[in-house]
Amino acid sequence: MTQVAPGAAPVSLLGGIDAGGTTFKCALADLSGHLLDTRRIPVTSPEDTIGACLGFLRESLTKRGARLACLGIASFGPVDVDPASPDYGTLLATPKSGWSGTRLTQRFFTGLGSPVVLDTDVNGALLAERELGAAKGMRSAAYVTIGTGIGAGLYGPGGFLSKPTHPEFGHIRVERHPDDLAFAGVCPFHGACLEGLASAAALVRRYGDPAILPREHPAWDIEAFYLAQACLALTLTARPERILLGGGVMQADGLMPKVRSAFAALLNGYLELSDADIETLIQRPALGDDAGMIGAVTLARQAVNAGNGGA
Repeated sequence: MTQVAPGAAPVSLLGGIDAGGTTFKCALADLSGHLLDTRRIPVTSPEDTIGACLGFLRESLTKRGARLACLGIASFGPVDVDPASPDYGTLLATPKSGWSGTRLTQRFFTGLGSPVVLDTDVNGALLAERELGAAKGMRSAAYVTIGTGIGAGLYGPGGFLSKPTHPEFGHIRVERHPDDLAFAGVCPFHGACLEGLASAAALVRRYGDPAILPREHPAWDIEAFYLAQACLALTLTARPERILLGGGVMQADGLMPKVRSAFAALLNGYLELSDADIETLIQRPALGDDAGMIGAVTLARQAVNAGNGGA
């Protein structure tokens, strides 16, 4: 355990949590954002998952004789992200069983006694990619995560779009692939929306574990068709300079080239984007699976630097 000299003020550190649908990725960092300690907590019930995150942060802080200056949370949704709202940091009607109504910021503030700031998981990931990764220097960018669910964050010259709420891009309607007409979709609200057809949960429902599907399996052509429609919708509305496709599904070997190819076919020469232009436009995140966690720490760092507290 790090010893603190008598009378010396404890070191101030930052916390970050990428609150995903399957795993909460927790981090402790110094005030510059450099990661000092991380841990992954499986998502079960709110009580057990949040309790494990609190345990990790307390243990790591105690080990260093430190105090938490601020905790940033990049959360799955839908979630209230309006700091002026009395329900700031509360999960709304989420497909994640047992989590609707969970007051994330309040629970972590009560458990840690430190300010808490919160945004969506995709906004957090895009924030990190704009500072350190594949969207650095971009005036506009989008981040789409394709995992247990699907969500998107969009950034433009005025900041993140849709504030003080957030996009629900995973629930847009998409055209059905002709070889996928019989599948009802997994979204409990809309059935065959983008999330209902193209999320990891949708792949599992149809084919079992997508990690063992061979590259040549027709599932990936169907998946690419839906993700290409998502990229097309973003391109024709927000016109981002970069679209980042993250999340566990995008780790599938050969999926990215299929998405770009399907996107080109759907665009059909409109906007006169070459293959090289499309490759530049649609990319993987540079920070990989850590983007959301780094983004959560960045949220905390920005709040401290601005002198703003959270819940």
